[in-house]
Amino acid sequence: EEEEDDDDDDERTIATDDHPNKKKKKKKNKGTIDTPLSSTIMEEEALLHEWHTHIHLTPKYSPKELPPGVLPLSLADPFQLTKSEIALVTDGIRQDLIGTDHPVLNQAAGYFFESGGSGGKKVRPVMVMLLSHALAVQYEENGTSLSQQQQHRRRPDLIASQRRLAQISEMIHTASLFHDDVIDDSDTRRSKPAVHKVHGNKIAILAGDFLLARASICLARLRDVDVVESMSTIIEHLVRGEVMQMKPQTTKTLNNSNSSNNKSGEGGSIHPRMDYYLWKNFFKTASLMANSCKSAALLGNYDAIHVNAAYRYGMHAGMAFQLVDDVLDFEGSSDLMGKPANLADLNAGIATAPVLFASEQHPELVTLMDRKFRGDGDVDKAYQLVIRTDGIERTKRLARVHVELAIEAVLDLEASAHRDALVHLAYKIVDRAS
Repeated sequence: EEEEDDDDDDERTIATDDHPNKKKKKKKNKGTIDTPLSSTIMEEEALLHEWHTHIHLTPKYSPKELPPGVLPLSLADPFQLTKSEIALVTDGIRQDLIGTDHPVLNQAAGYFFESGGSGGKKVRPVMVMLLSHALAVQYEENGTSLSQQQQHRRRPDLIASQRRLAQISEMIHTASLFHDDVIDDSDTRRSKPAVHKVHGNKIAILAGDFLLARASICLARLRDVDVVESMSTIIEHLVRGEVMQMKPQTTKTLNNSNSSNNKSGEGGSIHPRMDYYLWKNFFKTASLMANSCKSAALLGNYDAIHVNAAYRYGMHAGMAFQLVDDVLDFEGSSDLMGKPANLADLNAGIATAPVLFASEQHPELVTLMDRKFRGDGDVDKAYQLVIRTDGIERTKRLARVHVELAIEAVLDLEASAHRDALVHLAYKIVDRAS
């Protein structure tokens, strides 16, 4: 029988919002070769229950209202606070991490990291660095004291390791964009031609694989098994999310399944489709943010409660990010998103939250979803039905709920400019819709 580790510092787990302080022994949760890789049904049901609750919540604050005690944006701007570090992150990726002796692969892999290019907003690295500093304040200034054992185990290269983690996060994200754009046959990304439009599908896919390979090497060199496991999970989730998007639920598949949420067999019910949609969003978008934030805390060997807070911040911010993306597909402009916004999801046969919410008032949308909006006039009809309902507004409201949950996760940290910048970063996610 395997012995339990009595060291309380080794208790690492992820808690839901309902149980943020719940701990489990590390060796019971992971670390053995026989531990199943798949999530348990109970874990999935707990998350789904939580997400269902969020759908019915109302935001606590008005769109421009800050929680009490939070510094104004002028004193806690997330992008200004991390500007010099993000420059180091980008330069490090370009100069140290993706160099290769093959000019075509080098050019393709570094396509979004070229000097002088926009390179995107770097939301994920910004998130990682803000959390890293906010947690450091928590433990080094007026916050929680590190135990003697934690001090002994704390790595001397912590901030450099967290910066490397930020680079790894951005490389994984960029690799996923390369692959997604090939699958979706997107024309543009970040206001420039998509990689596969410049270098072809094969090179674009191989460049994405190359970025993932380099990210994996860098990840191994962090020498933290828990961080390796957390960040590796992201890659699995990205694949699962993309497959879920390619193979959505239909009335037929819903009726053929024994869904506990749809025992009556009414395939048009929003709940099984919404469950599927929310899981897809978590896998495709939120998991990367959640596990990157979690890993930043793991590198610091912080207490489980703060590891969990970091994870919850990233998860809720990621869920909000994707919901806003889905709103912008109806309302946004190409300049705002850096990619076409002409109902791209509908044209790709993808039903997102605005459509799912609208289907409650217009059940005829179910038929259009089942055939992936491929019938004559389906896209325009779906659009017209959506804008006649409150589907877009409900999606915005749900995004705001997730943003506020992300903010709540970090407000218990010691007050600092970096903590408050995390609040402003979360608000900037939903502000993209205005």
